[in-house]
Parts: sequence; structure tokens; C-alpha cells
Amino acid sequence: MKKSRGVWSLIATTLLIVLLGFTTIVGFGKGKIGSAKNITLGLDLAGGVSITYQAKDKNPTSEQMSDTIYKLQKRVEQYSTEATVYQEGDDRINIEIPGVTDANKILDELGKPGSLVFQDSEGNVVLEGTDVKTASAKTTQDEMNNKEYIVELILTKDGTDKFAKATAENLGKQIAIVYDGKTISNPVVQSEIDGGQAYIDGMASYEEAENLASTIRIGGLQLELEELRSNVVGAQLGEEAISTSLLAGAIGLAIVLVFMCIVYLLPGFASSIALIIYTGLTLVLLNAFNITLTLPGIAGIVLSIGMAVDANVIIFARVREELAAGRAVKSALRIGFQKALSAIIDGNITTLIAALVLGLKGTGSVKGFAQTLALGVVVSMFTALFITRIIIFSLYAIGFRDVKFYGAKKTTKVRNFLGKKAVCFAISGVIILGGLGIMGYHAAKGQGAFKYSLEFMGGTSTNVTFNEDYSIKEIDSKVVPVVEKITKDANVQTQKVDGSNAVIIKTRSLDLEEREAFNKAMVDNFDVDESLITSENISSTVSSEMRSDAVVALLIATACMLLYIWFRFKDVRFATSAVIALLNDVLFVVVFYGVARISVGNTFIACILTMVGYSINSTIVIFDRIREELKVQKRNEDLATLVNRCISETLTRSIYTNFTTFVMVVILFILGVSSVKEFAAPLMVGIVGGTFSSITITGALWYIMRTKIQKKK
Repeated sequence: MKKSRGVWSLIATTLLIVLLGFTTIVGFGKGKIGSAKNITLGLDLAGGVSITYQAKDKNPTSEQMSDTIYKLQKRVEQYSTEATVYQEGDDRINIEIPGVTDANKILDELGKPGSLVFQDSEGNVVLEGTDVKTASAKTTQDEMNNKEYIVELILTKDGTDKFAKATAENLGKQIAIVYDGKTISNPVVQSEIDGGQAYIDGMASYEEAENLASTIRIGGLQLELEELRSNVVGAQLGEEAISTSLLAGAIGLAIVLVFMCIVYLLPGFASSIALIIYTGLTLVLLNAFNITLTLPGIAGIVLSIGMAVDANVIIFARVREELAAGRAVKSALRIGFQKALSAIIDGNITTLIAALVLGLKGTGSVKGFAQTLALGVVVSMFTALFITRIIIFSLYAIGFRDVKFYGAKKTTKVRNFLGKKAVCFAISGVIILGGLGIMGYHAAKGQGAFKYSLEFMGGTSTNVTFNEDYSIKEIDSKVVPVVEKITKDANVQTQKVDGSNAVIIKTRSLDLEEREAFNKAMVDNFDVDESLITSENISSTVSSEMRSDAVVALLIATACMLLYIWFRFKDVRFATSAVIALLNDVLFVVVFYGVARISVGNTFIACILTMVGYSINSTIVIFDRIREELKVQKRNEDLATLVNRCISETLTRSIYTNFTTFVMVVILFILGVSSVKEFAAPLMVGIVGGTFSSITITGALWYIMRTKIQKKK
């Protein structure tokens, strides 16, 4: 790169930072407040609409309610991945949609569930909505390779028989799909359909196909519902939750930037600029893709800043190795980027595979987390491989060519990690088995292996109308302590009802005596009119179907990661070792939740998923080095020495990367509100456990498999 080009590249980089800062903080045009403040926030941060439906059928079964809740959850995800649906009482279903304030608009778009039928041309009902198992929008190609938008219908067993008969009798005729008395589609039967799978074509766009599929899905509910009430509710948490999380992010980012500059000198400065750009791009894209951001999401974004350091550390560790080998600075930079490429790509693609699977198969908060994770992976790869490269070569071009600006790596001391593998395996086993034992003890005492939150266990929702309009901060400081004293439980959630003095207070399930004590406390402490206090039992917001979806998605993601590693490394033992180490890291976090009695809720799912992506990324770096060294293995070097050398050579990278991430999480824990602390604490444990396993377990597992299970030729 010529000097003039380097100057222009640095000017362009500076302008990009200014543009991102202006876009995220100030915004364009009069009245704009920046993309950072336009990001869609979840119900916990910004409030939204709460709608309660009641089943028209008397005494609905638990199976009917469960099926209806699950299908409604799928329907409302078009508004937000963080929308929640849960049961209230015996025959009511509550829907909470964040980021919207027009309840009437939502009601109009959501419609009246449970009134869908398929009719032939003579008006006979040939199929009912409940005969449709699923409906989804698809994009295909026609015979001319033109893009075509269709709706795929999967029918139930009874529906398959009904539809086979109906299509056989109506060949060449139309079968209308009628919703709420209005025909929403009128496709022509082209052939007899007896396989339980049908397609509706002719849609002009994917959005049109998705709207039709959504309407069919909600029309396939087992229960017909009617609106009981709707409210606009305030944020569950105050502005303090956002401000403290953002402050933690700013402090953590500053510490990471200083650390990188001290350790890696000029390359550290280049990576610091790239990290600033990474942060700005992430905020802009969160707004551009309309990704709903919740409190765990904010914590996840802050965490991703620490994870984004990883690629830069890999690159500059490689550069220093080349400088230590006597190469010129320019050559060392070029080769360093080249050698780091495979580890960066493999690690990030593996994590991206997990994100894509979780996004496609997961629901609710799992889908929202997957979107944020995928965004972070793509942006971090772009900034590390493109932005950082431009900056560092531009700095070299304008005159920073002396090796003192880059620092050569000192000779690596090879440590005998494999010699201590039995001790390390034992330590890991004792921690996990000991934790499981303590969880079993809690379960035997009737306390449960985990302390489940309201999202998993459900509880009691009480609506209290106070005599004055309390702020969220006042509710937290005055009302919540009174409630906690009665319930003897800190798991309390509150929401303000917009335009009134009413507050919705959600607690663990309260019996009759506790409800009476609750009402008395409200009257005695706040002079509340007892007649204005109403309460109902509520189900968990994370339904059993959503939990099973999350588990299935996680298993599929793990299998896909295993296949990718197998394909890339041409050795199933690399993949198997990586998955075992991943399971070890996840179990570290799981037993910590059980032993420390931290509430298991939506943040639990986010935390486990974070560790899956983070753990596999760390493992890939070590395996990439082993794979590289096997190709040039010296004749007089045995396999154990090679593995020990590879772990030793990547040791600095493992420590530095985990340290920067750990710093971000520690600051979140120190400054964050209680919900953030419950997310940060297990992550700190997971990072420590992941560092331990990546250094002492992954390479050792592969070595054992390699020596005990010889590769077949």
C-alpha cells in the first residue's frame, strides 16, 4: 500500500467513525434522536401492549389451552420475537407485545382466533382450521426459475383424510379459505392431495404469503377466543437498568481498548479503532433489522464487545510469531492475517451455524438471542478481517514500520499440559458431580434442583390500583419490599398500566392466606381500596413447547457444529472432543445455577446459548493450531510434545481473550441491576470454566482419541 493510499484510508476510517457516532447518537434530520435510541426495546425496558382473551368454550381442557397458547405465540412473533403468551386463570390467555402502544391496531391485526374453515364452491365446509397442523410461508422457483411465494400446509391425520376426499371431488374447482366470514384465499384444486401436505401459490410477495400463513395458523386454534381487556403497560424495569448497563458497556469497552493498546502496541491501537467501529455498526444494524432488545440482549451486546476482541488477538499473536521468526514487519503482517484466517473463519462459522439453527427452530427469547448472536458474529468477522487489516496496513504505509511498534513474541515455554490431564479431568468431574449432588439434595428436600423464575413456573398476577401515580423507581423502592416480605421471595415483577394508577404485580403462586395477607399489606401500607385489588393465577411464559423447541434447536445446532468441524478438520475426533468440551462448559454453568440458587428464567436460556457459542469458538483456535502443525510435524517430535506445544503457543490468546470478556461481564455484575447480575454471575463462571476446559481438556481429549482410536486408512 502506497503512503497516499494509506493516508486516504485512515481519513476514510475517521469519517466512518464520525458518521457512525452521528448516526447512533444524533441521527439525521430534524427531530431524530439516533439509531441507538430508535432500537426496538422489549417489554422489560419499554413496555408495550397487554391483551387478555377469554375462551368462549366453557371449561376448556389443559391440552386445548396449551395448544392455543403455543399457536398464539407463533402468531404474535410477527410483532416481536420477545412477545409472550401465557395462561391466566382457567380460561384466559394473556398476550404481551413489547414496543407497541396501539392496542386497537394489534387487536384488528390479530383478529378473532378460532373461526377458519375451508369451503367448496357450494358452501359446504370440507375442512376446519383445527385440521391444519401448521402453515408456513416458503420461497421456491417455478419452471422458468422465477422466484415464487407459496404457503405450505401440513394437515393432521383427520385433516389428511378429509382433504383427500374434498380435493378428489373438486378437481378444477375452487376451495375457499374463509376466516371470520371473509374469504382470504380461493385456490383452484389442481390434483387430488392425499399426502397431508398442500401448497397455495399465487402470492405476490413473501410478506403476503406470511400473512396468509399466519391467519391460517391462528384460525387453526382449538379454542375460539374473545377479547376481555387490553392495556398499554409500562416497562418492567426503570431507566436505571438501561443506563447502568450502558455505563458498564462504556467502562468495559474503555478498559479493553487500553488493555489492547498496552499489550499489542500499534496493532492493539488498530484493533481498538476496529472495536469502536464494531460497536457503532452493531447499534445501527440492530435498528435497521428491527431486532427487539431486552435486558439480557443489552448484556449480550456488551458481552459481544469482549468476544469481538478474539479475532484481533488471534491475528496479532500470529504477527508476533512471524516477527520472532525474523520476518520483516510487512511480511509478518501479511502472513499473520493469512495464518489466522482459518481459525477465525472456522470459529465464527461454527457459532453462526448455531445461531442460524436456533433462529429457525427456536421461539421467543431463543429466536431473539439467535438474531443478536448472528449479527455480532458477522459484524465482528467484517471488522477483524477487513477494517483492522486496512487500518494496520495504512499505519504501516504512512511510516510506522519499525518492529518496536509491533513487538516480537518471546520464546514460548512448552508446558506439559497432557501430563496433568488426569488431574484436570478429575477437577472437572468433581465440580460437575459435586454440583449435581447438591442439586439432588435440594430436590430431595422438596426445594427443587433449580430455583425456577416466574417465566418457568408461573405464579400469581395481582392488579392493584393505588391512590397515586407511582414511578417505576418508587414501585421498586416502596412496593416491592412489602411484597417480598409477604412472599418471602425476591422473584417479584411489576408493570405499570398506562393512563392509570394501576400496577400489575407478579409473584410466585400465592395461596388464599397469602393473598389475604397481600391485600391487607396493600391497605395498611398504601391505603388502597381493597375492592380494587384483583388477582389470578398465571402460567409460565416459557411453555413446555417452547422449552422443548429450545432443547431440540440446541441439539440440532450441536449436531450441525459437529458435522462442520468434522468436515473442516477431516477427523471426527476433533468434532467429538469439541462437543464433549462444550458439554463440560455448559454443565459448569448449569450446576452453578443449581448450587447458587439463581433464578432459572429467560436469562438462563440466553446464558447457556452464549456459552455454547463462546466455548466452541475457543476450542476451534487450539484445534486449528494442532491441524496446522500436524502437516509440518518434525520426525523427532512425538504427538504429545506437539499437542503440548500447540496449547502453549495459543495459551496467551486464550488468557487474553477470556480476560477481556471477563472484564466486561464483571463490570456488568458490579454496576447492573439485579436482573443483569443474575445474567452476569453465571457467565463469569462459564468463562472461567471455558478457559480451564479449552486449555486443559480439549487438546487432551483429542490426544487420547487419536492415540487410542487410530485413524483408519
